[in-house]
Amino acid sequence: MTITTTRNNGSLTLALEGRLDTATAPKLEAALKSGLEGVDSLVLDMEGLAYLSSAGLRVILAAQKQMNRQGSMVVRHVCGTIMEVFEITGFTDILTIE
Repeated sequence: MTITTTRNNGSLTLALEGRLDTATAPKLEAALKSGLEGVDSLVLDMEGLAYLSSAGLRVILAAQKQMNRQGSMVVRHVCGTIMEVFEITGFTDILTIE
């Protein structure tokens, strides 16, 4: 998985490309841990994301919980397959999806 990071003042955008699974979830988790200091707006851009596993869902949920305490989080450009995963798991009720 490739993660492209864009910072703009208090905003952080992480563009995800590839597969977010057991092997790559720690990479996203590390990027979030090191990048969320002082951030009040987080955007996860999933335009290039082809697959999402339960390990990826866990990292996304942890990011949402963190951002609930310090600002807001938006998930953008979700493909149909991943949107289906969000719907089945109830994440559509937790996340702000654009």
